[in-house]
Amino acid sequence: MKKISLFTTLIFSVFNLVAQQHQMSKSYVVPDDTLVREKLGQWKNLKFGLFMHWGTYSEWGVVESWSICPEDEGWTQRRGPYGATYNGYVKAYENLQTTFNPTQFNPEKWVAAAKYAGMKYVVFTTKHHDGFCMFDTKQTDYKITSTKTPFSLNPRSNVTKEIFNAFRKENFMIGAYFSKPDWHSENYWWPYFPPKDRNVNYDPAKHPERWRKFKDYTYNQIQELMTDYGKVDVLWLDGGWVRPKSTIDTSVDWEKTIPYDQDIDMAKIAAMGRAKQPGLIVVDRTVAGQYENYTTPEQTVPDKPLDHPWESCITMGNSWSYVPGDNYKSANQIISLLVKIVSRGGNLLMNIGPGPNGDWDPIAYDRLKQIGNWMQINGEGIYNSTSIAPYSEGNIYYTKSDHSNTVYAFVLSEKDVVTLPGQLHFHLTYHVKVKKISLLGNTHKLKWTTDSTGLVVNVPASLQSVNGLAEAAVFKIQY
Repeated sequence: MKKISLFTTLIFSVFNLVAQQHQMSKSYVVPDDTLVREKLGQWKNLKFGLFMHWGTYSEWGVVESWSICPEDEGWTQRRGPYGATYNGYVKAYENLQTTFNPTQFNPEKWVAAAKYAGMKYVVFTTKHHDGFCMFDTKQTDYKITSTKTPFSLNPRSNVTKEIFNAFRKENFMIGAYFSKPDWHSENYWWPYFPPKDRNVNYDPAKHPERWRKFKDYTYNQIQELMTDYGKVDVLWLDGGWVRPKSTIDTSVDWEKTIPYDQDIDMAKIAAMGRAKQPGLIVVDRTVAGQYENYTTPEQTVPDKPLDHPWESCITMGNSWSYVPGDNYKSANQIISLLVKIVSRGGNLLMNIGPGPNGDWDPIAYDRLKQIGNWMQINGEGIYNSTSIAPYSEGNIYYTKSDHSNTVYAFVLSEKDVVTLPGQLHFHLTYHVKVKKISLLGNTHKLKWTTDSTGLVVNVPASLQSVNGLAEAAVFKIQY
């Protein structure tokens, strides 16, 4: 076990680079459904969400699902006592179900930390590519509530329901991550053939009945999530290679390797989901059209504002899943990411991977507390905001309030303690007379002048180095 965990810490530096291959679709289609458009507007104002990748793989501290994929990629490698043969490794991996027992699971603890940090929505992995279900599905016994799984004896064993209920009580929007491919299903990786790569291992056109069974399986599981788990706001679908062949973009390397038409009838799935959950946002990642209601750049931040709803999904550590001793980003780095993303009109979905005991690494709680301390002072410039030209200049980033003639200028700091220059020049082209400029978290009155290129703000000497501010200073400009 230890060898696997140590190796994984090396894998993820490679994995995060490769993860950026999840390129965004080149076109965006505005949803026809007015309720979806309304909910998208609400979601865009939330700005900051929590992502959680969690499954049996956390016991080994290995990459989520991918180590059972027979591709020769850096993040699919198998190490440790079971890695000598593919079949032996998969058998041992799937046997993790019989030891998975996260007895420290307490979603209310997560809610409290996420709420304090200023997070407003949550997306949880109900099922990743390995097919292990973190909810009480009736379609398979490969699930956390199975009698094969020790945690099934716990009254909170249906962790998806517990997580959704706990976060919903604190008014979080609820997102259900669901993997379209299922590497455990005999109707996706048919045991008659060995799996060749991440794709279905048979030609659905040659075996339409088997593919129909897989489509029904997928539909039924999503129907369960849309029916039995309370209000769900976002259906976040991963595994973009499961798609109609007509949608493949051959200019994208990973898409041109998709060998078969893997159409699972998204129209039927979305219609069912929205009948049960009116206004449901569907995120069919990388498959442009009516069912990719926002795009999801992964482990990266677009270099300019986009003309449609979008969300950067980024890990707090180096990995999506739990890895012992993972290298967590500092609060300064996370706040900088949040500011950059929001200034360009997007949302940040920050991932934390729970461990095999059912809890986060203590470092994650520490980071969220630091972020929350900053958000208590500066959050007004984050929420309910839009991007405004020039968006950013150097270490300065801008947002504009949706509800008032107010612009916020975020001055990012490379250090935890903020030091300000004696003068700041905000090259804003917003042509309205300025009424007041203030520094959030401080009561000092500021003086400023205007010229043809924007605003010049004079920072008193008493505020330049001893201002009590951390991570980033935010100037509130009221017109």
